[in-house]
Amino acid sequence: MTIARLIADHSGEVWSCNADATVSEAVELLATKRIGALPVRDGAQDVAGIFSERDVLYSLQKHGPAALEMTVREVMTSPAITTQPGTSVLEALALMTRRRMRHLPVVENGRMIGFVSIGDLVKYRIDHIEAEASALRDYIQMA
Repeated sequence: MTIARLIADHSGEVWSCNADATVSEAVELLATKRIGALPVRDGAQDVAGIFSERDVLYSLQKHGPAALEMTVREVMTSPAITTQPGTSVLEALALMTRRRMRHLPVVENGRMIGFVSIGDLVKYRIDHIEAEASALRDYIQMA
């Protein structure tokens, strides 16, 4: 299965923030939407970086409360590592595991078309393995 098929099944909106937003504004969006990361948009660059819970923690530890008034651009993880829609779920999962990241923008022709989390990919793998196990059980019972 490809990332394109995986994101086709998602109906939710992809929330994002602007690189010039304050950390406080981005934190408000993370908390309100109950999400762990946001793709960061910056003018000509559709995905300039990723702003995550980890970025909040690291910036608070380094700058204290003043971090909340900094711009997202100053604390985001950049450049964003992205994937294409034709990438297999297993390839994307391997990339995320290797790079120790939990969120991956899906980019096609320079534009972000989706955003997947490691949880999305793990859920697909578990569902796929459970379906295979069920099919094998049914096959064995029929034999």
